[in-house]
Amino acid sequence: MNISKQRLLIEQADKKLAVFKPLSSVIIPQRGWIHTIRVALKMSLRQLGSRLEISPQSVKEIEEREANGSLTIKGLREVGAVLDMKLIYGFIPKGQGIEEMIEKRAIEIATDIVMRTSNTMQLEDQENSKVRLEKAIKNRAEEIKTKMPKYLWE
Repeated sequence: MNISKQRLLIEQADKKLAVFKPLSSVIIPQRGWIHTIRVALKMSLRQLGSRLEISPQSVKEIEEREANGSLTIKGLREVGAVLDMKLIYGFIPKGQGIEEMIEKRAIEIATDIVMRTSNTMQLEDQENSKVRLEKAIKNRAEEIKTKMPKYLWE
């Protein structure tokens, strides 16, 4: 894939993920969304089960699986549909976005490469200055970001 196409993909993905950023402060109810919404609607396990065409005990199991994180996206979507809701899911970057993730990783790899070379040169009494090392790391990181080699995430 050419570089400009890759940059466009990164920009588009970052734009899509940015929509979820304000949701990072949302606290998921301890017993899960299904239970919370069902109780808010004053809907019994039997009533929700009837809508899902399953037993009340199965609804209870679904709520428990959601609360412990083992309910599938498909299961969440099905329950949402009978509650007249739409499931939305996405990822919220811990930092600013994909571009920042690539930058951070490129700097890590560049630092490792440059410092290994520097250590070898130090052993040969050809030590580089701190400024020169920083410049080399910056240049190498820029090259890694541009080319995005396969080893970027190894």
